[in-house]
Amino acid sequence: MAVPSLRLFAARSGVRSSSPVAASVLNSNASLQTRFRTYGGLKDEDRVFKNLYGLHDWGLKGDMKRGGWYKTKEILLKGHEWILQEIKDSGLRGRGGAGFPSGLKWSFMNKPGDGRPKYLVVNADEGEPGTCKDREIMRHDPQRLIEGCLIAGRAMGASAAYIYIRGEFFMEASNLQVAINQAYEAGLIGKNACGSGYDFEIYMHRGAGAYICGEETALIESLEGKAGKPRLKPPFPADIGVFGCPTTVANVETVAVAPDICRRGGKDWFATMGRERNHGTKLFCISGNVNKPCVVEEEMSIPLRELLERHCGGVKGGWDNLYGVIPGGASVPVLPKHICDDVLMDFDALSEEKSGLGTAAVIVMDKSQDMIKCISRLSDFYVHETCGQCTPCREGCTWLGKVMRRFVTGNARQSEIDMLFELSRQIEGHTICALGDAAAWPVQGLIRHYRPEIEERIAQYQAAHGESTEAEI
Repeated sequence: MAVPSLRLFAARSGVRSSSPVAASVLNSNASLQTRFRTYGGLKDEDRVFKNLYGLHDWGLKGDMKRGGWYKTKEILLKGHEWILQEIKDSGLRGRGGAGFPSGLKWSFMNKPGDGRPKYLVVNADEGEPGTCKDREIMRHDPQRLIEGCLIAGRAMGASAAYIYIRGEFFMEASNLQVAINQAYEAGLIGKNACGSGYDFEIYMHRGAGAYICGEETALIESLEGKAGKPRLKPPFPADIGVFGCPTTVANVETVAVAPDICRRGGKDWFATMGRERNHGTKLFCISGNVNKPCVVEEEMSIPLRELLERHCGGVKGGWDNLYGVIPGGASVPVLPKHICDDVLMDFDALSEEKSGLGTAAVIVMDKSQDMIKCISRLSDFYVHETCGQCTPCREGCTWLGKVMRRFVTGNARQSEIDMLFELSRQIEGHTICALGDAAAWPVQGLIRHYRPEIEERIAQYQAAHGESTEAEI
């Protein structure tokens, strides 16, 4: 939306530019320009992942041709404080779902040493339904992750990185290991990495496919050879992590963008994209009822509708055929069409709508879908994936699954809708990790926005079969 020039307005009104009135007018102009700025349409030169679709050589030589490993030695020699400040200035927030400020999180590792080694653990256990962004980095742009590990490790004072990759990712693990070997052979990692005098090792560890191991402390337990069950916090991993040593667990995408931030500038480049507190570029993985499902790198804060129409050819049957969108992976609440019309794809905008950006896994559903059945399927997933350590999650997920299956057929009572919502609130926030929240939020979103559909389904069942006698869960 074009903002008229208030400088011209001031001139035509006879207001001198040096007057207080003119200053007030010009300040208002700046405010309006900020307010009406549009987001999206990321330029190719601003993309971090230049081989996202595997069209070019994914090896070390190909990565260097695309600008990888450029001035890495200089970055390392500038020291951990400089790197941390660049990450803080960039406004980078965790890309794994929580959205915690990365610079602040990494700085927790910079406490006075006590003789224990420090470790970076990269969470490549991408198990969130609908999420498929990290696997594209690992199989098509693996050197971005490896260089990111080196720079992030330097910022934390870590001596090694462990990349915990999902067991089902065979090709990704194969390509990543080849890329690690190439980096070792070129002297980019290992002893005297890049000739900087900094020693840094990288190891890849394959998991066994448990969704719960995406939680940082469960991942650490699995890495140590134990059952993947979350730990109580505190102590936090930055104090006692893997092998009892200070550890930071970070997402693949979060780590992979660090080199470009340090090369191109946190404040001067990365922070110029996206809204305040939502800066930078983001990988969006879009699936469901769109014409061209894809993974695409775009500017943060792009409108959801523009994202779908620019990169996916729009919703099947047209925008008016849209029924709902899960904007951040299976663990965030679904949004109905009237919110999707103008919502922005960033942490704060989606939080205001009682949903979340999560991993930016956009699942699109048109009017041919049964929304109740879709959410019931997600409930079944969480029944299967709960580790069973916390009673509210172990029992509550099972109850949610049972009631949701009855909602699909309508074999329930109207009063059970509120009962189910209250049950979800008793799970949310009452568990060691966030899996309980992840199980509760899709159900809450369904009831919040699609309650009339549930009531209609129950009424249809009662008209055909009489009132349900299964009021128990």
